Amino acid sequence: MVNERYSFLALAKHALTGHKNWQPAIRHPEPKDKYDVIVVGGGGHGLATAYYLAKLHGINKVALLERGWIGGGNTGRNTTIVRSNYLLEENANFYEHSLKLWEGLSSDLNFNVMFSQRSVINTCHTPAELESTMRRYNAMRLNGIDAEFLTADELKRRVPSINLGQDGSLRWPILAALSQPRGGVARHDAVAWGFARGADALGVDIIQNCEVTGFKRAVDGRITGVETNRGPISASKVGVAVAGHSGQVMAMADVRLPIESHLLQAFVSEPVKPFLDVVVSTGALHFYISQTDKGEVLLGGGLDGYNSYGQRGTIPNIQEVTSAATEMFPNISRLKWMRQWAGVMDMTMDGSPIIGKTPVPGLFFDGGWCYGGFKAIPGSGWCFAHTIATGEPHSLNASFTLERFGRSAVIDEKGAGPFPKAH
Repeated sequence: MVNERYSFLALAKHALTGHKNWQPAIRHPEPKDKYDVIVVGGGGHGLATAYYLAKLHGINKVALLERGWIGGGNTGRNTTIVRSNYLLEENANFYEHSLKLWEGLSSDLNFNVMFSQRSVINTCHTPAELESTMRRYNAMRLNGIDAEFLTADELKRRVPSINLGQDGSLRWPILAALSQPRGGVARHDAVAWGFARGADALGVDIIQNCEVTGFKRAVDGRITGVETNRGPISASKVGVAVAGHSGQVMAMADVRLPIESHLLQAFVSEPVKPFLDVVVSTGALHFYISQTDKGEVLLGGGLDGYNSYGQRGTIPNIQEVTSAATEMFPNISRLKWMRQWAGVMDMTMDGSPIIGKTPVPGLFFDGGWCYGGFKAIPGSGWCFAHTIATGEPHSLNASFTLERFGRSAVIDEKGAGPFPKAH
């Protein structure tokens, strides 16, 4: 299947017929009995993996299985922040590669993912935080990643609506800030549909409403396929990318993961006129804030603090985030919340992801993204596809092995998110 390219000329042509003759974005095929590769999970990571398997490695006999609908899981339940402001070299190189893919993604997919490089700013409130942030700034520069260290006055000029709190109105006054100008936000559903459309055009079968209920294995233990609610499907390689439900799915293959599932909430206000053109996060006050293209003020905070597979959140978390946000941005204090949701986060014990082989031959795993799942989508898919296709990791994900936890070779990334890890 070759999709019609989206363009101004195509838009004008279809306008003449009342936009009634557009091709469907993707096919809706029935599952075949056998594929070369099965990818379990129809979120951003699974879709990107299927796309790069077909585009970069010529493996287009791929089935992507999603138990619900495309983009209906964590891909649609995040705050869309993209950045590469990491301290440790393994994470810095990986996320910088992902950020570079983001910068050309709309052109590559012929689908506008609405990537807006408006900069991501982390504020500093204590001398200790100032010192650790300067360390991260220096590490970023040494790794060739863009970074700016802003004084409080420079931050105020960049973000006029922010309250520095130097008059005592903030629990912890802002001393300085770290900015990554190339960071920003993207549109979560556009990313999912862009990769889905691209993978479908390359021959990948995207099969929705197809839940994996077990794994098929040979006598020697290697993977030979999966069992689903729509019948068995055979393949010599299976990649699993199911985010917060990683533990449940991998348990069916007798693989135990060093992962906990937690809730991460976010919420948006009624739309208002533009006043915030950057993303701001703070570890001391424990929240992040941005303004969407629709004018909504988007807020999020830390984990809810208990294990759950529910997609709801708790009132105390909302109260904590709202209280902190209105201290730093007093102009939002009279806004009304419009929507609230929670995503199920797959949290590893060291804050860094797992991309690689498992103890089961033919079974590959991508997960444990903590706060980094959305921004890693293109980089994760790129590396996971390489690992599945070649049987060996790329240098960018060579350290993100499952076995590192058994060897105590953890990648303890203190700068992995805007907040300290909650587990």
